[in-house]
Amino acid sequence: MSSNSQAPINHEEVRQMLDHHQDKMKTALRVCAHCSLCADSCFLYHVHDKDPRYMPSHKVINSLGKLYKKKGKIDRAGFEEISEIVWRRCVLCTRCYCPLGIDIPEMIAFARSICRSQDVYFQWSDLEQPAE
Repeated sequence: MSSNSQAPINHEEVRQMLDHHQDKMKTALRVCAHCSLCADSCFLYHVHDKDPRYMPSHKVINSLGKLYKKKGKIDRAGFEEISEIVWRRCVLCTRCYCPLGIDIPEMIAFARSICRSQDVYFQWSDLEQPAE
């Protein structure tokens, strides 16, 4: 998923980005009650037979939450996993709803910007081609 898969991750840059949004991230990650109510508003969750990996809360916790918990010290493979979550499991339609007020699309967009800063991003060529 990356055009420059050999480049090292700039952990300091990631840490600075996380620090800049620290208050909002900490609040969102702390407030999430894991109630799963956000899942009802996600069409991808429903289209994928209610696979929990498509729940908005799961996407935030396993992307931005992982980055925050590890203080940005994630290797390229870890960033590739996060990239899978924030680009292939979310289209940023902004329809996800959190009854506790967490701005889920903003958190996913922030995780995407951190990935982009490390040259990890979605490429259409990474999609599996249908068999002919």
